[in-house]
Amino acid sequence: MLNIAHLTSAHPRHDARIFGKQCRTLADHGHRVTLVVADGRGDEDRHGIHIVDAGDARGRLQRMMSATTRVYRCALALAPDVVQLHDPELLPAGLLLQRHGCKVIFDAHEDVPRQLLGKPYLPPWTRRTLAATYARFEHQACRRLDGVITATPFIRERFERINRATVDINNFPMPEEFGADLAWADKPLQVCYAGGLSAIRGIAELVRACELLQTPVRLQLAGAFSEPALAAQLRARPGWRHIDALGQLARGDVAALLGASRAGLVTLHPTLNHLDALPVKMFEYMAAGIPVIASDFPRWRAIVEGDSADGGACGLCVDPCDPPAIAAAIDYLAGHPDIARRMGDNGRRAVRTRYNWRSQSTKLIDFYDHL
Repeated sequence: MLNIAHLTSAHPRHDARIFGKQCRTLADHGHRVTLVVADGRGDEDRHGIHIVDAGDARGRLQRMMSATTRVYRCALALAPDVVQLHDPELLPAGLLLQRHGCKVIFDAHEDVPRQLLGKPYLPPWTRRTLAATYARFEHQACRRLDGVITATPFIRERFERINRATVDINNFPMPEEFGADLAWADKPLQVCYAGGLSAIRGIAELVRACELLQTPVRLQLAGAFSEPALAAQLRARPGWRHIDALGQLARGDVAALLGASRAGLVTLHPTLNHLDALPVKMFEYMAAGIPVIASDFPRWRAIVEGDSADGGACGLCVDPCDPPAIAAAIDYLAGHPDIARRMGDNGRRAVRTRYNWRSQSTKLIDFYDHL
């Protein structure tokens, strides 16, 4: 049995990837697992995992400065055998913990250099400088760590050149979370989007697409706006009257929403960080048995419109910056329920056979065993 500490200064304590999948998988395998967070909500024991609160950090700068130090001190007091870091700002803490005899793993949830290059609010020269500076720092830190876990095969390919002990643990869904869907004939005429609401995630195009619908479809939005000015602007558009803004939903409520919908939307903009991502919401839509309307990126198209081995016609791909194309896809699935249901069945079958957490949990356990 290993004494394992997962550390995060930025993610919520019940994050689906960190707590719901990785921590619970390791605990179920017999390891002693502690999750250190920084949210000010106190300590907690849940599903056999001890959650330690390092204290709340208000604002991004304070999080990166003081929260990192507090999370490090909590981890040091636990004297773990293995530490898994979930935020880039924790890399210096990981190097210090190595000096105290811990094996340290970095979990690369995102390709941060590409993410920085895609920040629209930063001047181009600033993006390039920040991306290059971080990439050098990440390279120097991660080559000294005991291992790297990545969220996608694309990110794994980059880290394998830095650290040979690298594995991709994809954030695929747990199919059992999405089994309570309505019979197709009982579903209301609605489609859904679950996730953060921001310009780069295509929310403006979704609202404009609602203005062009030829069928009385309603769009259910489950998520919170990260840009208040954008929220006010979109609520004033005529398309907003076709939208139900549900706010942030609990996991069970998201599953119920997906099960009651006729399609799920994931029309993210073609930024560098999105092109090779594998968004969990796409696979959750598939797990819920509903067709996907996705951005027309090559990697996504291979899954959504590919052969039966990769999913096989489980939705439609569109230009995410083209509201008429998004509206046409919604209208098509609303007007062809038999095709929509068949696409949903194809997606669900693909998740049950390939794109599921069970396949990834085995890789996680094997990775820890090899430590």
